[in-house]
Amino acid sequence: MEDEDCPDLVPIDAGGEGETESSRGRKIPVTIITGYLGAGKTTLLNYILTEQHDKRIAVILNEFGEGSALEKSLAISQGGELYEEWLELRNGCLCCSVKDSGVKAIENLMQRRGKFDYILLETTGLADPGAVASMFWVDSELGSDIYLDGIVSVVDAKHGLQHLTEEKPEGLVNEASRQVALADLIIINKTDLVSEEELNKVRTYVRSINGLGKILETQRSRVDLSNVLDLHAFDSLSGISLQKKLEHLKTAHAHLDKGIITVTFEVPGNIKEENLNLFIQDLLWEKNMKDKTGHTMDIIRLKGLVSIQGKSHQVIVQGVHELYDLEETAVPWAEGEKRTNRLVLIGRNLDKEAIKEVFIATVMV
Repeated sequence: MEDEDCPDLVPIDAGGEGETESSRGRKIPVTIITGYLGAGKTTLLNYILTEQHDKRIAVILNEFGEGSALEKSLAISQGGELYEEWLELRNGCLCCSVKDSGVKAIENLMQRRGKFDYILLETTGLADPGAVASMFWVDSELGSDIYLDGIVSVVDAKHGLQHLTEEKPEGLVNEASRQVALADLIIINKTDLVSEEELNKVRTYVRSINGLGKILETQRSRVDLSNVLDLHAFDSLSGISLQKKLEHLKTAHAHLDKGIITVTFEVPGNIKEENLNLFIQDLLWEKNMKDKTGHTMDIIRLKGLVSIQGKSHQVIVQGVHELYDLEETAVPWAEGEKRTNRLVLIGRNLDKEAIKEVFIATVMV
């Protein structure tokens, strides 16, 4: 970005004169933007902060990159504490930089309600987005003002495969793979720097890790923002689109023995809610399930639609690491419709048949 593209900054008041009763009562969606170093995450955020797109977005930058145009406009406080000052850019967006998890910045930001409709939160290159995502589930105070809309992962088409296949010491998860595994949207960036054959290899590998996320391919991180915002990946509204995805989803095969893969299975019938809780807790909390070689199954992301006894609507199951949630969707079971349970698990050392067997033994009515 050139010097002249540096955003114009205007002072803003903490009160937020644009605030109305409805904007004060409405929950604000938060999207987590993650990506390995050099993938184009900062370029994406700079694009959002400088383009005219008629959307009011508050962007929480984890740290400003060296020499970025924004850095020339902003000073970060000494000692790396939160930079409390929110700056309003000429395209209507707000911007601030933090060196913590971003929760303090969001709390600080909520004093300016009415000035923005979306929050984008950047994580560091090596961060586990699941840990950041889970904060919004467990922090009830934050949860009353905001909701987690989705996780976006930016992958570099040129070097992405190298990062995704890099072997880590025993017991450690490849960070780039984990970011892809947790994502609801995967942006494969810099597609102009590779051949169609190389791009296809990256695409295939990404899909083998995460069979559920949507894939977008871009150059210079330029995306239509309607594809990044309003994902509704963690609420009951995602039930309808999830239903369509689950019908076509196939279990992937790991490229590496220790690789992260997606497995999916379907079991017809009704299940008891308390038994489903036992199954999920055994899988996520107790980690009692092992594959054929004796390795513990490590679940990074869990998603599914189930038929719970006594409920007229489909129930969506969501899990990130040890946290999970069940929520009734707006999708009713039709009269005479064959009720079924579909689960998708993304993680390491996953044995589809073993998981399905335990599921049937634990939850079926």
